[in-house]
Amino acid sequence: MKVWIDQDLCTGDGLCEEIAPDVFTLLDDGLAYVKDGDKVYSSPGGAEGLANIPDGQLDAVVESAEECPGECIFIEAE
Repeated sequence: MKVWIDQDLCTGDGLCEEIAPDVFTLLDDGLAYVKDGDKVYSSPGGAEGLANIPDGQLDAVVESAEECPGECIFIEAE
């Protein structure tokens, strides 16, 4: 499974980072991005920035998507 964030919809609330800090991070621009280990998918972000969901993190990623006020988190099957 992979995940990406549409930064155009992101409100910068940070709930995703609170729920799944191993998968999401907020950058200096105030928007959330996905990360895969130490790599942050910020250039490009959006649909081009697909990150693998680490083992054991799927439930947290799904919760993040459900709680996101901007509805900007998208989960895709490989």
